[in-house]
Amino acid sequence: MNKQNLIRVGMADLKVAQDGAVIRTTGLGSCVGVTLFDAKVRVAGMAHVMLPTSTIARETNFNLAKYADSAIPELVGRMLAEGALLRHLEAKLAGGAQMFNLPGQSDTMRIGPRNVESCKLVLSKYVIPIIGEDTGGNYGRTIELDSMTGKLHIRSVQHGIKEL
Repeated sequence: MNKQNLIRVGMADLKVAQDGAVIRTTGLGSCVGVTLFDAKVRVAGMAHVMLPTSTIARETNFNLAKYADSAIPELVGRMLAEGALLRHLEAKLAGGAQMFNLPGQSDTMRIGPRNVESCKLVLSKYVIPIIGEDTGGNYGRTIELDSMTGKLHIRSVQHGIKEL
C-alpha cells in the first residue's frame, strides 16, 4: 500500500480518498469502520462510526460522522461529489466488537452489535452491497483501505492481518 499518502480517520470522523491514497483508522472496538469503494473511478471512503443512531444526540448541531444513520449518508454524498456513482459503490465493514460482556447486560450495552446492525440497515436503504465483513468478537481492530484497489487490510493483536 502507498503509505506515502496516508489519510487518517479519527474516531467519529470520515474521509474520502483517491489517487492511490490509503485511508486508516485505529481503535475499532465497539465502533464500526464502514468503507465504501467505487472501482470504476477509484474513489474510496471510510467512516469511523461510534453509535447506531443520531436520535440519542443531545445537541441539535451534532457531529454527523458519530452516528451510523448520519455518517453513511454524509460519506455517500462526499463520494458522489468526487465522481463516484451510487450504483457502483460496494461496502466492507469491520469492528462492532462486544468489548465487555457483563452478566445481566441490557440491550443498550450491546453497542458493537447494534452499530453493525444499524450500518447494515442504512447501507440497505442505499442498496449498497456489503461484499466483505469482519465484525463482532471481543477484540479491537485497525483498518486500512487502499483507494486504488479497494482492498481492506484489518489488523488485530489476536488475529494478525486479514484482507478483504
